[in-house]
Amino acid sequence: MFRCAVSLSDAAPGDAAALVEVWGALAERPHQDQATAHATQEAAAAIARIAADPDQRLVVARIDDAVAGAVHLMRAPLSPVHSDTAIYVMHLHVIESFRRHGVGRALLEATVTWAEEKDTEHVIAAASVASRDANRYMARLGLSQIAVVRGATVPALRAKLPVEPPAAARVGTRSHRNVGAVLAQRRSLRRSQARPS
Repeated sequence: MFRCAVSLSDAAPGDAAALVEVWGALAERPHQDQATAHATQEAAAAIARIAADPDQRLVVARIDDAVAGAVHLMRAPLSPVHSDTAIYVMHLHVIESFRRHGVGRALLEATVTWAEEKDTEHVIAAASVASRDANRYMARLGLSQIAVVRGATVPALRAKLPVEPPAAARVGTRSHRNVGAVLAQRRSLRRSQARPS
């Protein structure tokens, strides 16, 4: 397998449009030009914010001057009760046409180098559950499964939680009960409207 030379650098504002493409932030939307401009502006602001934070890094991989992938790194405590820190790799992505060219390895080497510079002994990486290749690759590198990360929208999670808030939330306030009752009434109304006549 032929490997191209991969160059790495910290993200710059000029990389914003390419990084929007890397992470697929632009699903099919109406007014695509406006959505692209807005997403690029948001990405440029995020790049500046990350560059100013000594505990974050956004590394871009290029092959022949084309953005091939990127990784977002964060240094944070290993847990709420430990002083040890870890480098969290939550958004490692290689564009499909550049896979199997050493891009992922180069980004993970940059991760390890940064962890060493920050005197951090742990790396925690997340990969999409749907990406068997990424999960196998990380397993081959010695990253064992330590957790399952799940996600939901706030309204979806609220709909599944009990209507009555826990006792600790109810102490001294009536508003918690009122909010719970309003939400329960709205869910009930939505269910009755959704039922076929």
